[in-house]
Amino acid sequence: MANQVGICSAASKSIRPFRSSEEYLYAMKEDLAEWFNTLYDLDIHVDNFMETLETGYDLCQHANNVNRIALEFQQQHPEAAARMRVPRNEVVFQARNALPGSFIARDNISNFIRWCRQDLGIQDVLMFETNDLVLKKNEKNFVLCLLEVARRGSKFGMLAPMLIQMEEEIEEEMRDQITYGVLDMRRERHHLHSESPVHPSRTQRISLCDLKNLDELVREILGCCTCPSQFPMVKVSEGKYQVGDSNALIFVRVLRSHVMVRVGGGWDTLEHYLDKHDPCRCAALAHRLAQPRASPHKGPPAPSPRIPRRDKRPPGDPPTPRAPRGPDGDAATPAGAHR
Repeated sequence: MANQVGICSAASKSIRPFRSSEEYLYAMKEDLAEWFNTLYDLDIHVDNFMETLETGYDLCQHANNVNRIALEFQQQHPEAAARMRVPRNEVVFQARNALPGSFIARDNISNFIRWCRQDLGIQDVLMFETNDLVLKKNEKNFVLCLLEVARRGSKFGMLAPMLIQMEEEIEEEMRDQITYGVLDMRRERHHLHSESPVHPSRTQRISLCDLKNLDELVREILGCCTCPSQFPMVKVSEGKYQVGDSNALIFVRVLRSHVMVRVGGGWDTLEHYLDKHDPCRCAALAHRLAQPRASPHKGPPAPSPRIPRRDKRPPGDPPTPRAPRGPDGDAATPAGAHR
């Protein structure tokens, strides 16, 4: 579950340390680094995230751990496992101290990628290629692939990063809403009057975030816009907001010092989400991107090079031949000039 102390301190931290388009990737790397450190006692942090994993050793080791936990899950819950894709093939890897960029490192990464595609069935849109990690060419897809691997592993009972835990909490809340809605309709239809709760077996859900501080952070981000008519974002319930002029609902959570929004099958930061959906912020962002870079030279423009002046002549006249010069620099008299 979420660290309440870390969440409480988030309200006093700066929530705009960098551009919004970079924050969501930073937040995901931060979450994955803490997750890897918890699983394998590593020393990964945001700044060395790609460098620590670029030999492929820890990736392949994690893949085999997922295989082991999936096999245990299949033995304990055969009926549930029959409806799931259970990875089986062992991932071969070598040399923990392989040099980054070496053939061994590339082979380890390639084996991990093959396992992701064939055993887990991860879609290409979430996959990365070997050079994306070795040459640091596509950090985003590498991070998204690791999150998807963690998401699949959590289905078998493996420890999940905080973002995945938040996803599971939101999915549970949505299932409860559907269940409550159906039962409430039945209750009204049949005029049920009972003093006992409708769901006596349901245990109280433990929230993953301090919702009071969450609402304060949301208001702080919205307050960055000084327009007379601000982008509407109305709190519907704990961690749930209605945005824009439509009835669209979004789930918002706090991940350390980041305010995250559940969008589709992934996550975004609230600030980046508003930059893409708030018309005022979109216009301001487009204006900043369209502005040309200021030239370091502030003086008047440099004069254009002077073109030598040519003698003017009436149209159609042949050009005047240039007189040859003598050794002393005077015009030489052509032979036969005097008749």
